[in-house]
Amino acid sequence: MSQHLPQPVNSITDHRRTLGLPPPLHPLIDVFRMEDIPASPDGRSRTLLLNLYCVALKRKVSGKVQYGQGYYDYDEGVMSFFAPGQITANVPDRHQLEGWCVAFHPNLLLGHPLARKIETYNFFSYAINEALFLSEKEEATVTQIVHNISQELDTSIDGLTQEVLISQLELLLHYSQRFYLRQFNTRKPAHHQLLSEVDNLLAAYFANDQQLADDGLPTLGYLAGRLHKSPKYLSDLLRNLSGRSAQQYIQDHLLEKAKQLLAGSDLSVAEIAYKLGFDYPQSFNKLFRRKTNLTPLAFRGRPAKHPGPLKGGVFD
Repeated sequence: MSQHLPQPVNSITDHRRTLGLPPPLHPLIDVFRMEDIPASPDGRSRTLLLNLYCVALKRKVSGKVQYGQGYYDYDEGVMSFFAPGQITANVPDRHQLEGWCVAFHPNLLLGHPLARKIETYNFFSYAINEALFLSEKEEATVTQIVHNISQELDTSIDGLTQEVLISQLELLLHYSQRFYLRQFNTRKPAHHQLLSEVDNLLAAYFANDQQLADDGLPTLGYLAGRLHKSPKYLSDLLRNLSGRSAQQYIQDHLLEKAKQLLAGSDLSVAEIAYKLGFDYPQSFNKLFRRKTNLTPLAFRGRPAKHPGPLKGGVFD
């Protein structure tokens, strides 16, 4: 069974050795072509525990990959992103991969603003089925940047080498972010279907008194798990489609349920707070007031709105 355990990859040199490639040109960053990876002796895929960042583009994988509600051929460029601590598996050699990979060690970024900023690129935490599908023009754009990195690696290292390499890396990540935003917009039918599923999950959750009592308020992790999505991908999707964060989206559903209970039941405010999964009524009061500018009691005590006089009547 041990042969199936992920193999740790702690350096650029480790990565190349594991893949059967010659030594790297730079100890902290590398570019290689998928076509240059030799076949493994036993024909098995290799599962790696990466302690590196990797940005990869793959093309011409046999078969299709599921994305959202549809299936897409790997004949179009597909980008995937891996952060240190994640596990990746090379597909079996019969797939005849094409494409490229940029791998870099976190130490490359030490002392550079990108070391902190890289954590804001949520796509490093997306699942593999949430990959970035590129148009032909987009693929040409990112491939040119990778070509620039490769050319820089072929030159002698000097005092500006690290800055030039990191600048190109940052440009690659900027474009990846832009193209993900495009993908959220161009694949809206599948994404709006997912949004409906989120709404249905939240409605069912708040309708289940026992679940609220046992588990408390729903979380992003709960929704992502039920929808088989990564939490950060679902969070970015909700923000893109609704303009609200995942927490705000959940809170809005919570408030609608709270308003229904305040207007249509005789439960006390404290009973409603407990019913909605709050441990303390004060927390419920604070949230309700912050969102509505009213206390729950003030909301309950508001007079019902009546329609004004009809236009064209005798009092006009």
